[in-house]
Amino acid sequence: MKRFHVHVAVPELSESIRFYSTLFGVEPAVRKDDYAKWMLDDPRVNFAISQRGNTTGVNHLGFQVESDAELEAVHEHLIAAGRGVTAEKGVSCCYARSDKYWVTDPAGVAWETFHSLGTVPVYGSDTVPQACGTQGACCAPTEAAADKSSCCA
Repeated sequence: MKRFHVHVAVPELSESIRFYSTLFGVEPAVRKDDYAKWMLDDPRVNFAISQRGNTTGVNHLGFQVESDAELEAVHEHLIAAGRGVTAEKGVSCCYARSDKYWVTDPAGVAWETFHSLGTVPVYGSDTVPQACGTQGACCAPTEAAADKSSCCA
């Protein structure tokens, strides 16, 4: 079953954690010095915020899936959309190791579809090379990178 994913870059983490914890009625499931994540069941959302010096606001949207088979099924939909898909396998990002596919929609919004494989002790984007077209969102592709069939693999 898919879980909708929203990642927002915030200017001040502790103030944003207080706001979203009040809004959602629960504390974050993951809390780090530069990142927080709520795994909500109603609605079924993986909502993350980070303070990493990026432009504030919605950083990217996406879907978290529960299996490799589900990830590959969504990958087929991304390919059919004809926007160019960026593949990342076994990447460390946002304190997790994941397999991912990225696509940029016609309005320029980055969409991440991913299957989490485990946790890691670091945020991860500091180790991703700029050649992959990062925008600071754990290798969120720019439109140029999205035209490639794979990146950061």
